[in-house]
Amino acid sequence: MPVRKPLAHEPAGPSFHIKDHVGRDLLIPSNVEEDSSYFNLDQRDEILRYYRDNGYVVIRNLVPREQCEAARLCFDREVKPYKGFIYRQATANPERHDFTPHGMMLNPILNIQSLDKRRFPNFLDAGLAILTHARTQDAVRTLLGAPGKVVQSMYFDGNPATWAHQDTYYLDAEQIGGMTAGWFAVEDIAPGAGRFFICPTSHRIDMTKNGGDFDVAFHHDRYKELVLDVIRRHGLEFRAPALNQGDVLFWSSKTIHGSLETTQPDRARSSFTAHYIPESSRLLQFQARFRGLQVERINGMSVHKPKDLSRLSPRAVFWVETTFPGAFQTAKKLAIKALTR
Repeated sequence: MPVRKPLAHEPAGPSFHIKDHVGRDLLIPSNVEEDSSYFNLDQRDEILRYYRDNGYVVIRNLVPREQCEAARLCFDREVKPYKGFIYRQATANPERHDFTPHGMMLNPILNIQSLDKRRFPNFLDAGLAILTHARTQDAVRTLLGAPGKVVQSMYFDGNPATWAHQDTYYLDAEQIGGMTAGWFAVEDIAPGAGRFFICPTSHRIDMTKNGGDFDVAFHHDRYKELVLDVIRRHGLEFRAPALNQGDVLFWSSKTIHGSLETTQPDRARSSFTAHYIPESSRLLQFQARFRGLQVERINGMSVHKPKDLSRLSPRAVFWVETTFPGAFQTAKKLAIKALTR
């Protein structure tokens, strides 16, 4: 069944009450039937127009449901029972699982493409099959105007309540704003499970550079508060689209986004995130340096594999990080500070 095009004057039909990050009452759609702002992949002109105007777009049924279900089951079988260390999204450090009282993994995985294939072979393959799927590549090409490559990925089970931010503060394409990212729902996402939110049109706002009083190493909290101030000053709206299994929300690297609070702690938010830059672009890190890429072609798409634990040298670094975590993290912060000053 074709998905109808959204009309600019239509309300999203929200019916679930929650608070946004600046304390305002927020109404969000409980399910996809209440949410009108979405597209099918074949509506390429409309997708690109909506994305450029709003800084995000939702594409329904982009990834086959059976592949989403396979990835979710592989996570439950291979990753969730694992007792060792894995690199995590919020800190970029190796950590063991942190579970909620309802058994959800609270600290998301960073860069599934760099997981040790000896330990997580099926989850690794199933996740990358989604992030590099032919339809995913088609959507990324539509948004970037060129073939894309994966430079970062994540996997979420529970909701860490991600702070409001622009991705460009952490990473971007060589041309600022030239990166896109996708949030891939691998199950139907309940409204209180920690919905992904975006602030429409915030991609038009330039904020302070990563460095000085707002560097990520020692003044990350100042940056987080700055984003909230920008939201208040500009009166930015929060939207948290309803996503079903196989739906994907894409957003610009300059669009403010994050996740809402959890009000249904018994519900997971099983999902992947992937960041894409044009194939011909370099990766800009911390708005300060271009990072070399360790690229592998997967399903015809380039995938950067930082700290690839299937290789010996990254495993040696991983051993140092897990054996001497305090010293390593202090040294890393000082290096980032020197880079972003």
